[in-house]
Amino acid sequence: MRGLERRTADPPAESARDTTASRGRLWSIVKRLAPYLWEYRLRVAVALVSLTAAKAAGVAVPWVLKDIINQLDSRKPLLIVPVALIAAYGALRFANALFGELRDLVFARVKQRAVRRAATDVFRHLHALPLAFHLDRQTGAVARDIERGSRGIALLLNILLFHIIPTVVEIALVAGILIAKFRLEFALITFMTLAVYALFTLIVTEWRTVFRRSMNDMDSRANSHAVESLLNYETVKFFANEDYEWGRYDSHLAQWEDAAVRNQSSLAVLNTGQSAIVAFGVGALMLLAAQGVADHRMNIGDLVLVNAFLIQLFMPLHFLGAVYREIKHSLTDMEKMFALIDVPCTIADAPGAGDLVVSEGLVRFEHVDFSYGGQPLLDDVDFTVAPRSTTAIVGPSGSGKSTIMRLLVRFYDPDSGSIRIDGHDIRAVTQHSLRRSLGVVPQDPVLFNDSLYTNIAYGRPGAPLEEVRAAASLAHLDGFITGLPQGYETRVGERGLKLSGGEKQRVAIARALLKEPQILLFDEATSALDAASERAVQEGLTLLAGHRTTIVVAHRLATIQHADQILVMRAGRIVERGRHRELIAQGGLYAQLWALQQEGDHAPAGPAAPVPSGAAGADDGLLEALG
Repeated sequence: MRGLERRTADPPAESARDTTASRGRLWSIVKRLAPYLWEYRLRVAVALVSLTAAKAAGVAVPWVLKDIINQLDSRKPLLIVPVALIAAYGALRFANALFGELRDLVFARVKQRAVRRAATDVFRHLHALPLAFHLDRQTGAVARDIERGSRGIALLLNILLFHIIPTVVEIALVAGILIAKFRLEFALITFMTLAVYALFTLIVTEWRTVFRRSMNDMDSRANSHAVESLLNYETVKFFANEDYEWGRYDSHLAQWEDAAVRNQSSLAVLNTGQSAIVAFGVGALMLLAAQGVADHRMNIGDLVLVNAFLIQLFMPLHFLGAVYREIKHSLTDMEKMFALIDVPCTIADAPGAGDLVVSEGLVRFEHVDFSYGGQPLLDDVDFTVAPRSTTAIVGPSGSGKSTIMRLLVRFYDPDSGSIRIDGHDIRAVTQHSLRRSLGVVPQDPVLFNDSLYTNIAYGRPGAPLEEVRAAASLAHLDGFITGLPQGYETRVGERGLKLSGGEKQRVAIARALLKEPQILLFDEATSALDAASERAVQEGLTLLAGHRTTIVVAHRLATIQHADQILVMRAGRIVERGRHRELIAQGGLYAQLWALQQEGDHAPAGPAAPVPSGAAGADDGLLEALG
């Protein structure tokens, strides 16, 4: 079951987009980038002026070269004139290079800031997306999309602002000079060559785009599989599936290889065709110029001028072919990155939402119904957790216990009913203030690949070491950490793999305690601890929970005997509620679960006892993340 389908490669029909659609995508992305450029609009203006000056100097160079040739070809050359022209020639070339470097220097900050802002906007949006998206995402593919999209932004900005505009201006200037100074045939052949070149480039590049898309898709799949396989290193080893994982990875790379070969082959076709078109155009123009010299309508300087202009014209034209290909590739690369921003955020702060200020810690579920993917998970759940009291939620797997936790931290919104803290509907307050008021210890905590200090201090970043140690002591962890060679600077490895399950749970408990929340949520927070550690941690939690509202999801009923209220769930409904002794006396589902656990604690090892009839919920087998 999935809440949101992952975006995959475009189908063949969509891959064959026409030119109009391509231009639409280009302008759409340019509009997205415009706010980033506007931040440094003065720098952009200076860069454009420098760019224009560089191109103007570049166009003037052939003209000066023509005058030099004509002066040297004169029967009575004046030495001072060629020297001045040669000096001007050198100055113009230097000006062309100088203004080009100035352009790059001024625009460097603009380009890098745009890349940074776009990447951080995507990253921020990913954290704002609901849990349903992250349950279905492939981390490696998402990271690859952001990486390629960021590179595409830098490339596209360079192309648009520093190559396309100046090249168009340069072509217009050169064509205008050819029309004004020489015969109309020069301009006609020039424009025909440009038109054929552009049409050929457009058609072949559109054909090649499907290969690039296929390469990107296979690259993302291979990267995603590699990351996932390495993250699950232990599972791969447990089942001796190294060859299986290698085969899956290699199959993705084999498809990428085929797409890459087709991409390179089609590139050869494109380059060969472009070179043939340019060669024909240059040859025709030079033939006209040579004929003009033979007919004494043009001099040697004019021939040199035409040749220099043609080189100057067709060099950027060659580059424009590559530019068009790179634009197509960049658009393809950026599509997936910006598509992440377009994923709707279904859990959002209400307009004008204020911060939640918890004064007492009264939690109230009012007739809450919730379903996921069309499957009902909670049905008319209604209960109150009094301030500074402890409520435990128990029941068979899949009965909806963890779903209650996720609704309370607003990973989802209920279909009907409301959830209130101190009378405030949690949908009417900011998510940040809500979650700052809650301390959550999940059953399977995941740690960052950083030091123990950083992982505990994540509950309150920047907390001094003394406070971190105090929280670790309450979690029965300080003695273990101080006994390590590097103490609190010991790194825990990817997802905390260097620590045992119990040690990871204690780190998670410590960072939740360091946060000093008004409401504590424990999802079987001591399940991985040994008996002695669990007893010590429970004593610390009992002391801490004495002046906080605490909700505990528990499987081991012995850990919640002293709870002020126990809610027993089955199939998404609360079927029993009361204190431990009251529920035992009722002889219902809780009493059956208690008897089974007591029997299991004293029975010799053997097959697991069956679940009592009716204990399993109708929603068993749904995502464990939903409880």
